[in-house]
Amino acid sequence: MEKTLVILKPSAIQRSIVGEVVSRFEKKGLQIVGMKMISLSDLILEEHYSHLKEKPFFKRIKDSMQVSPVIVMALQGLEAIEVVRTMTGPTNGRKAQPGTIRGDYSLSVQENIVHASDSPETAEVELKRFFTENEIFNYPQLTFVNLYANDEV
Repeated sequence: MEKTLVILKPSAIQRSIVGEVVSRFEKKGLQIVGMKMISLSDLILEEHYSHLKEKPFFKRIKDSMQVSPVIVMALQGLEAIEVVRTMTGPTNGRKAQPGTIRGDYSLSVQENIVHASDSPETAEVELKRFFTENEIFNYPQLTFVNLYANDEV
């Protein structure tokens, strides 16, 4: 099973849609194996967005991500990274299709509700950035047999 990171951004927290967003992942069949609320420091944001640190819009990103705490989640499932990325839609909420999280809840490039890891390599690094080893749980999902065919896993 693949694990991925999702960050529910301040735009989700401030708009009180956390339950709706989390519910979408759960209804899809993804298993929450870690979840907590945290405040993002300058240091962690510079590390997390290191590829954007020198861009003129980086301050806007930092300011936005520090409006309130965020919720970080570790989700698990078959091809979880691709499934989550499909569910979230493209970064620009105005261009995201209805039915995706960003398509239904966002009109912005920045205030786009969620961050989702974009590859297995990124997911591994990001999960370690936000979770210690003992904060990600391994437990049986009782509905597992109803989520996948026996030859899929």
